[in-house]
Amino acid sequence: MPRFAANLTLLFTEVPVLQRADLAAQAGFDGVEVLFPYDHPAAEWEKALGSMPVALINTPPGNWGAGERGFAAVPGQEDRFRDGFLRAAEVANRLKAQHIHIMAGVAKGPEAEQCFRENLTWACARAPGQKLTVEPINPDDMPGYFLNDFDQAARILQDVGLPQIGLQFDLWHAARIHGNAATVWATHRDRVSHVQIAGFPQRHEPGGGGFDLTALCREIDSLDRDIWVAAEYRPLRATVHGLMWLAALKGRARMIGA
Repeated sequence: MPRFAANLTLLFTEVPVLQRADLAAQAGFDGVEVLFPYDHPAAEWEKALGSMPVALINTPPGNWGAGERGFAAVPGQEDRFRDGFLRAAEVANRLKAQHIHIMAGVAKGPEAEQCFRENLTWACARAPGQKLTVEPINPDDMPGYFLNDFDQAARILQDVGLPQIGLQFDLWHAARIHGNAATVWATHRDRVSHVQIAGFPQRHEPGGGGFDLTALCREIDSLDRDIWVAAEYRPLRATVHGLMWLAALKGRARMIGA
């Protein structure tokens, strides 16, 4: 049965972020992910998380309000990427985060791709025991983001050739980019190391859009890899009142494993 993580950046926003892990545990989640755990010291996060595992954090994005979205594929910003990655690696080590998602940034063209490849290779060498992911993000939500296509991401991972880096499959972005998330999953699932789910066509509670989440959980089991299924969506109401999907998936997963 896959493990389910709550994205503490988007869920349980009814309380301050350091109180959200407790609510996630009470709601039945097995762990958490945090997009940018840099506004609080790692010691505060350790206390707040307790025994809840951390599935994933992101590298620092830079000045979000100014449009920065990471630096891994931004030529001329290699030092900023590497400083940010070292900070992320330190936090991931403290919090025992399974994955660091490497944010590519706003860039385009062959020079940006070469920069991305070199920075991915550098990051793997700098933190050899840390699992990394890359995530294609749709251009409507993040205009100009370098990594905006799953086929593009798969080709880059193939060329880099380092098993330490996996593909982050976000159902929302896959559907927005390619139209059919199920086809994207079928094509690229062997590279996937982390999964994020949300409803479609609205990014609310998971479900809809013609994507069978029960089948997804079954296939994750069949891959025999430690893949988290993270809830990354915008709740329609208080998070705890919209978690029927979690109870249903966990119940069906137990039936599948019985």
